[in-house]
This record gives sequence, C-alpha cells and structure tokens, in this order.
Amino acid sequence: MTRPHAPHDNPLPHVLREYALIADGERGALVGPQGDIAWLCAPRWDSGAVFAALIGGRGHYTVTPTQRFVWGGSYVPGTLIWRNRWVTADGVIECHEALAFPGDPRRAVLLRRIHAVEGDARVTVRLEPHAEYGAHRSRDVRRERPGVWTGRTGPLHWRWTGADAAQHRTPGMAAELTVPAGGHHDLVLELSEDRPGEPVDPDRAWHATQDAWARTAQPLPDCLAPDDARHSHTVLRGLTSASGGMVAAATTSLPERAEAGRNYDYRYVWIRDQCYAGQAAAAAGAHRLTDDAVRFVAARLHEDGPRLAPAYTVTGEPVPDQESLPLPGYPGGGDRIGNHVNQQFQLDAFGEALLLFAAAARTGRLGPDGRRAADIAVAAIERRHHEPDAGIWELDTRAWTHSRLICAAGLRAMAASVRCAQAASWAGLADTLTARTAATSTHPTGRWQRAPDDPGLDAALLMPAIRGGIGARDPRTVRTLDAYRAELTHDHYAYRFRHDERPLAEAEGAFLLCGYLMALAEHQQGNEREALRWFERNRAACGPPGLYTEEYDIGQRQLRGNLPQAFVHALMLETSVRLAVPAPTEGEEQ
Repeated sequence: MTRPHAPHDNPLPHVLREYALIADGERGALVGPQGDIAWLCAPRWDSGAVFAALIGGRGHYTVTPTQRFVWGGSYVPGTLIWRNRWVTADGVIECHEALAFPGDPRRAVLLRRIHAVEGDARVTVRLEPHAEYGAHRSRDVRRERPGVWTGRTGPLHWRWTGADAAQHRTPGMAAELTVPAGGHHDLVLELSEDRPGEPVDPDRAWHATQDAWARTAQPLPDCLAPDDARHSHTVLRGLTSASGGMVAAATTSLPERAEAGRNYDYRYVWIRDQCYAGQAAAAAGAHRLTDDAVRFVAARLHEDGPRLAPAYTVTGEPVPDQESLPLPGYPGGGDRIGNHVNQQFQLDAFGEALLLFAAAARTGRLGPDGRRAADIAVAAIERRHHEPDAGIWELDTRAWTHSRLICAAGLRAMAASVRCAQAASWAGLADTLTARTAATSTHPTGRWQRAPDDPGLDAALLMPAIRGGIGARDPRTVRTLDAYRAELTHDHYAYRFRHDERPLAEAEGAFLLCGYLMALAEHQQGNEREALRWFERNRAACGPPGLYTEEYDIGQRQLRGNLPQAFVHALMLETSVRLAVPAPTEGEEQ
C-alpha cells in the first residue's frame, strides 16, 4: 500500500459522542460539530477512506460558520439526515447532511444544504478528497463549468457542484459562501468508480432521499421508547447494504478504551451481529431487515457450509488480513484495517443463524433457501460441536459454554418453529449438547461457568436462557443471573467478564450489549422494575446524535469503540419491544 501523506491542517478530532452518522447502506460518513466530515470510505464500507482525518490521515470536507458559534443538531425523525445547527452572534445556521439514499454501490452522492435560518449565513467550505486513507492527492482538478468542479483521487472520480466561488488551493478546494437570510444553498459531492454522467439535481436528490427514508421508516408505537427504538432501526437500516449484509460499524481503529490498545476494523458483516439485528427486527415487525439478514446469512451457509466464517465483506467476500497504516490514529486508538477474525472458528454463529431462521419462520418468512440453510447449520453443529472455538468475544480457542448452549437454543427454536420430520432430531441434539455442556461446565455453586477450564462468569452465559436454550426457571439460569448481577455489574452498568483483580471499570468500559442482556434477563424472571432500570440506564449511554458504541466509560461518560456499534442498536431495539409486554411463561415463544 502507498504510504499516506502526513496530515495537513485537518480539523481536530472530537469526542465520539459528538459525531453523527449519515449512511446510505453502501457506505457511511461521520459528521462532527464543526461541520467536518472526517470519515468516509468509498465506494464501499471497507474501501480506503477518502476522508481519513478521523484517524489522522489526510482528507475532510468541512462546512463551518465563519463566526463563533454554539453547536447543536438532530436527525430528521426516521432518517439518517442530520441537521447541524449553529447559533452565532448574528443568527442561526443549519447544514442538512445526507448520503443520497438508497445508495448506489459504485457511486456515493453526498448532499449538503446550508440554511440561513436567522440572518445571513456566512460559512467557510473546504473540500480535500484524498483516497486510500490520504495516500492520493486530488489530480486533474478543473472547473468544468460555472459551479462545477471535477477531479480524481486514487481510483475515484469526483465532481463537486454548487461551489462557484471555490478556488483550488493545494491540497484541496476552499470557498467562502454567504447565504441570504431565509434562503438555502446546495453543495453536492459525487464520488464514483466511473466517470460521472449528468450532474445530480439537488432538489430531486433531496426529495428522493426523503421519500426513500419515509418508505423505510418503521413505526414502533408498542414499545417502551418508540422514538429511540425507531432511531435504532434506522441506524441498522443505514448500515445494511443492498446485498443484505449489515456492517458491524462504520469505522475502524477507534479505541475501545483509551490507551488500552484494543482497536479493530469493524467495517465488515459479522454473522452473529447480523443475526442479532434480524431477531430484533422480527420482534419489532420490521420484516425488511429480517429478510435481509436471512438472505445474507443463508447465502454464506450455502457457500461455505461448516466452514462458515465469523465475518465477511458486504459482498460476501473474505475479510482481508489485518494490517496497519502509517497513521497516528484517533487519539488513544490505532490504524488497523482488515481483521484477524478471518482466521477464527466461532461455533455460536451456527446457533445464532438457527435462531434467526426460527424468528423468520414464526412470521411465515423463511423461504426454501433459508430452510435449506438451516439444515446446513444443523449439520455443521453436529459435525463441529466437539471442536474448541474462539467464542463470542473472539478470545483464545476453548470449549466455550455459551457457544454450545446457544447452538442448543437455536436447535430448540427451529424444532418449535418449523413443522418437519427433523424437528425431533433437532430437539434431541439440543438435549445432547446441553447435557454434555452441563457435565463439563457447571460450576460447583450450580451456575454456568465460562468453559470447562475457566470457572469464571461471563455476560454471554445469560443469553442461552433468554433465547430459550435453557429454561428461565432452571436453577442454573437463576444462579447464573444472581452471580453475574453480584459480581459483574455496578450501578446498572454491566461488564463482559473479569479481566483481572482491578475494579471492573479500570479494566474496560461497561459493555452496553451486556446491559441490555441484563434488562432482558430480569424481564424474563418477572423483575419488571429492575428490567426497566437496566433499560433506561443503558439507553442513556449515547451522545446527542443517539448513537451507541460498544463500550461506555462510566467515569467520563464517554463513548468508546467503533461508531455506531450495530449490535448495541439491535439489542436496544429488541429490549424496547420485549419489555413492553409481560414476559412469556415457561415454554412460550418470545
């Protein structure tokens, strides 16, 4: 890979809670409070970044007031159209931001509309596209006609319209704009693999994007937090490609905890995360996302069978090997691309796939391809359940208890949801898995333990009961929940497992996924007040744009990790739906 140039006058990074996401299904951008788009990969999620300022590379696209301002912002409800809002000494300016939706896999269209809400809007604009994480400056830059600039960067063509006053100043474009009070001004940036055709009409693009989001919007009146649940659904939709694949996050290398050295590339489709999202969508009645998840996961099972990888690109290709870029990274983070998950085996992915297929079957949406994929997953469990695997947290290979019990949960769910001759054998295999796991991984206190050679607790051990693999009233379920609550939670924040003897919050941030699991587990036990407390505590662990990361630093009240973390939004959505109704009695379907 070509060595990227050193950063040049990039906007300073912000705390993660201040970034908003705009996305179109094929790629996503992070927008900061100064109107700085500091991250955008093109043409696809896992392509090289054109704007890499977030991790210290060249490239950004900034629209910011010329005067001092106070910042705020919000999404247009039910969309990923972000509205930056700046109050200056002379008035109020808004900049509406969107990627034209739904996205074209080969072309990104970035829409920015500057509104002079009160008084004239005076803004400074800078555009610096640098492909491949800053390695390639723009070249062949020219004014094609008034208000239209074109150029190339790396393998990409770009066209920028609406900036007639711009000047080409190395390393990019710069302009000062004044929008009269009450008016608006459009800027449109196109990034494509091919030479662009006719310029985009901004009015049509905005209308088409708004209409497409309106068709996608999911009304969720019967849940605890309808607006926030709808927003989580919208985020999941924005992260989902036309292929059906949903990336785990839009970014790479953002630190899971400052100075801890844990930062990875999450711009890929994790089978487990995709299944979480599909199950959450099924609970909410958001069938489009469930169908997408079934389609993508089934295709991977048909192609790879028992060799199913833990993660893929959105096009179903293998995740590339992990490597480092010569960049400083986000403060406290790194500069990794690719992911070593491509070398792992994760048994629980087969169980999660079965849980997804069962959720689809209960609503009559499991077609022939999905049904055959379920048979493939069952065969893989039969063949490989004896093997050690990397587990849900992608650690060293062991006979992880969660992996085996979640496979049992998937088998039981399919046996209960699909009428067929094999249902009895599926239930029998689930019984076998449970019995064998119990013989090796029951702690002396009667709770589950992480693995035969690890007596510790783990948040993942809550999941088999939540998913119906183990009875809610089973003594092992109750004792596991009681022990976890006592040892791995604090003030209604939850942690995955104990790393060492340090206080929990010093070892890593609170895991928001685990907080929602606690809400579901308490709900399942009939502890409704506690379930609500868990839900509300973790629902608030976000910034103004309402985005969640994997971890939350409870001391500094800051987000940690890649943004946004899809599986947290999935569990937020599911928990909001499930807590709105009484927990099912033993033996009933969720």
